[in-house]
Amino acid sequence: MIVTGGQRNDGAMLTEVLAQIHVPRIGRGRPRNRPEAVLADRAYATGVIRSELRRRGIKTVIPDKRDQAAARKRRGSRGGRPPALDADAYKGRNVVERFFALAKQWRGIATRYDKLAITYRAGVTLCAILTWQRLLGDTP
Repeated sequence: MIVTGGQRNDGAMLTEVLAQIHVPRIGRGRPRNRPEAVLADRAYATGVIRSELRRRGIKTVIPDKRDQAAARKRRGSRGGRPPALDADAYKGRNVVERFFALAKQWRGIATRYDKLAITYRAGVTLCAILTWQRLLGDTP
């Protein structure tokens, strides 16, 4: 997770977020550093984001913006092919949205009272750990 100033665009931080991914493998081997897919809402349907994910070989599960689809239709055959969307994978995006809704139940996270970014990040991390611990329960 990356904490930025409130005026920063989320899409501008995509490369930094992707650079910090390290998923350890079970057993031997280097940690995985590339996700299979990125699920996002229409706000992330920009050419810059799509081309960055394509360059890295990551599947993009982002619906097309309505104005982009309308512009493509207006252009007819010159409008190009619409980007593919895996509708079944996109249904899983609600898990992330539900976590954000849960995190906003914490007053310090929702109101951003913390002055230091490190303190705010610690609160979000603690919220995530407690949420995962509760969901996993006594799973071995």
